[in-house]
Amino acid sequence: MNHKKETYMKDHLKNSFYACCLLTLTGASLLSSAYAQQPVALQCEHLVRPLGVDAAHPRLSWMMDDKSQGAAQRAYRITVDTDSMAVLKGQGGTWDSGKTSSGLSLTTYQGKALQPFTKYYWKVELWDKDGQPAASKQISSFETGMMGMENWKGDWISDSEDINALPAPYFRKAFATSKKIKSARAYVAAAGLYELYLNGKKVGDHRLDPMYTRFDRRNLYVTYDVTTQLQKGQNAVGVLLGNGWYNHQSIAVWNFDKAPWRGRPTFCLNIRITYDDGTTALVTSGKDWKTDASPITLNSIYTAEHYDARLEQKGWNTAGFNDSKWKAVMKRTAPSKNVTTQLMHPIRNVQTLDVKSVKKFNDTTYLFDLGQNISGVTKIKVKGPNGTVLRIKHGERLYPNGRLDLSNIDVYYRPKDKNDPFATDIFTLAGNGLEEFMPKFNYKGFQYVEVSSSQPVTLTKESLTGYFMHSDVPATGNLDSSNPLINKLWWATNNSYLSNLMGYPTDCPQREKNGWTGDGHFAIETGLYNFDGITVYEKWLADHRDEQKPNGVLPDIIPTGGWGYGTANGTDWTSTIAIIPWNIYLFYGDSKLLADCYDNIKKYVGYVESISPEGLTTFGRGDWVPVKSPSSLEYTSSIYYYVDATILAKAAHLFGKEADVKYYTALAAKIKNAVNKKYFNAETGIYASGVQTELSMPLQWGVVPDGMENKVAENLARRVVADNMHLDVGVLGAKAVLNALSENGQADIAYRLAAQDTYPSWGWWIVNGATTLYENWNIQAERDISLNHMMFGEIGGWFFKGLGGIKPDEQQPGFKNVLLNPNFVTGLDHFEASHDGPYGKITSSWKRTGNGISYSVIIPANATATLNLPVKEGQKVRQEGQELAAKGILLTAGKHTFELN
Repeated sequence: MNHKKETYMKDHLKNSFYACCLLTLTGASLLSSAYAQQPVALQCEHLVRPLGVDAAHPRLSWMMDDKSQGAAQRAYRITVDTDSMAVLKGQGGTWDSGKTSSGLSLTTYQGKALQPFTKYYWKVELWDKDGQPAASKQISSFETGMMGMENWKGDWISDSEDINALPAPYFRKAFATSKKIKSARAYVAAAGLYELYLNGKKVGDHRLDPMYTRFDRRNLYVTYDVTTQLQKGQNAVGVLLGNGWYNHQSIAVWNFDKAPWRGRPTFCLNIRITYDDGTTALVTSGKDWKTDASPITLNSIYTAEHYDARLEQKGWNTAGFNDSKWKAVMKRTAPSKNVTTQLMHPIRNVQTLDVKSVKKFNDTTYLFDLGQNISGVTKIKVKGPNGTVLRIKHGERLYPNGRLDLSNIDVYYRPKDKNDPFATDIFTLAGNGLEEFMPKFNYKGFQYVEVSSSQPVTLTKESLTGYFMHSDVPATGNLDSSNPLINKLWWATNNSYLSNLMGYPTDCPQREKNGWTGDGHFAIETGLYNFDGITVYEKWLADHRDEQKPNGVLPDIIPTGGWGYGTANGTDWTSTIAIIPWNIYLFYGDSKLLADCYDNIKKYVGYVESISPEGLTTFGRGDWVPVKSPSSLEYTSSIYYYVDATILAKAAHLFGKEADVKYYTALAAKIKNAVNKKYFNAETGIYASGVQTELSMPLQWGVVPDGMENKVAENLARRVVADNMHLDVGVLGAKAVLNALSENGQADIAYRLAAQDTYPSWGWWIVNGATTLYENWNIQAERDISLNHMMFGEIGGWFFKGLGGIKPDEQQPGFKNVLLNPNFVTGLDHFEASHDGPYGKITSSWKRTGNGISYSVIIPANATATLNLPVKEGQKVRQEGQELAAKGILLTAGKHTFELN
């Protein structure tokens, strides 16, 4: 994918598994397992060689590289030690799992107690289907972090300013090292945002560290390997602090300026140095640091950043800098009693975008077009006289005269004065030749950038660069079809997904940047088919647990400064607490998040049950932004209540909680019966008033009585036809309608909806120039018209399910067994989808051949599949000339091709 800087292949150390998939396509599956079989893609906590692991029993996972047909793992052995040579020799002094009979590729560490600040090496040995062993050619590692609050040294520090002070503060300390350095790690915890510098250079390439949390309940720290940035002799460490969400100075309707945690940004830093002779040294934050104001004169995560280059202090973060005029720091108390590791894919400037066009209005005003709507920042390079002020305004739309229009994204901003204009960076030049500026503690959502200056300046296309900035999650999905509109829709959906992934899922990157719960779970399958997002979701569900009230209630937006505990924050939105952990389990075969949230789901369902004793509830927001037809709030909210109870019953079964299994299975049945009793007409097969959302939701979520599914689906198809083959849904219906059709014999209708290119449809946005998904079907709507929203994003996951047919198997999750139910829809000549799951790449591909279909599938080593092919009357299914039944075809690892004619 051209919008990814760091590919999935790179994230898995360019291991030979991906070469294996390519070779399989060219016939390399004929090679013997003895030649090819080995474990690859070793991960700890779903990351490659992570630093700062705090878990006492971290998760370890791998893939099997075996090119033979039917490749399978019968057993594994894991060895862990602090001595890499011991591990290479097959010795595990810290943990030796012994030969373990299992086909799974995920387990948890069960060895000696892990020690903080320690690097552990590990490898995997596998036994294949023939009992032949092979060990990983390379060992992997993980390194523990603090592993407890008691291991932090030094102080939390800040400057002496209050929450209203605008300049971002610098902090620095000089120190000396006297011996040759073997290794060094920096551990930084902050409330607010920071950038860390050593000897004049920024440490790492992360943006907006640490991730946003409920700061008074949990703070994150980040671990960096700084070995190469330290030097023998004199050194200097510098920290630049930004406000982030901790000190929200800009005012908007969500009241973050009144957050209970609000304070002047603060941080705690530990640098642990290990010398070649085995001795150690520790550099910590404390009273011996000094502070001063930086050239960042205003920084707001919500609005923008202001920078005055005349205030720069060259070399402020180097050892020889004279800080005699700097001030003393102040000690602060830790923001919370829970400082834990940020073990997740970080935010980065992932993609660089050159300007597509620039329009000059006059000598002081220019309009730049990046050609794509993104989340991120711009960098400007410009020459001008000392004191020249540039205002760099970012937005998604233009007025008819070509000037930038912010009216769709500044509607919830409540500025107290004119000094903090929305989405507008302000850069004051020092007059020192070519100068450049890029915000450090802000991001925006935009396609267009309008630059105005207080004095004439010369700008060209090369003067401005855009950076697509988001959580740098590896890509795991790919798609190609004969319909360019489908390909563009998939690309645009991924653009919106990434634009709204900033350490937590957001609704939009410009107007709000809020973690709206509904938007998060509407898009969960799209996200997981296309990206390796587990680390982000595990962090966000920890935010959920922090925000949940004792009675079980969750707010609309998470994290929150207090807004969102109203009357509409109900099941259709805040079911994230159940739906996301369940999907993580399905996609990864990893039950940890579900276990971590189990008691929270119980509390949540218990609250809904307490206010809805008869099984029906109005606790919800409803089918937000429908085209024209509203749906019953009680009906839609009760269906999501059923979903929660069902997930809870399944989780209880998984964890062996038999009393809970019985209770919540009965509760789910009670809710389902109540919904059907009030809203389902069994004679006609119509739910409620019979609009698209009301007919599709019970099909999507399993509420329809057994045996009635086809009748309801036929009614849904007729309703779509009556609506002129166009959508008439809001967010709840958009999540359900395509699945409801394609999973119940109406795939052609589903495809026609998905490929529609006139209003109202997803395609209508694309043919009108969209590079992301919108908030409203009506492009001309007067409100709710962000042009980069993810709430209608289910279509990106449906392509994999409804056309490629790739689905996880609840009985063997993590794609250990793949359910394959492709649909060869009228209107497409070929379609191919692939997904990199925990066992490797799954590919489902089909094309038309004369009067028939050629279907090919690749199943990764150590996985299986169950294939169901849709055949027309009189059509036969053959594999290598042998006729097969169309349903229930069991497949082992390797490539399989079928002909339907």
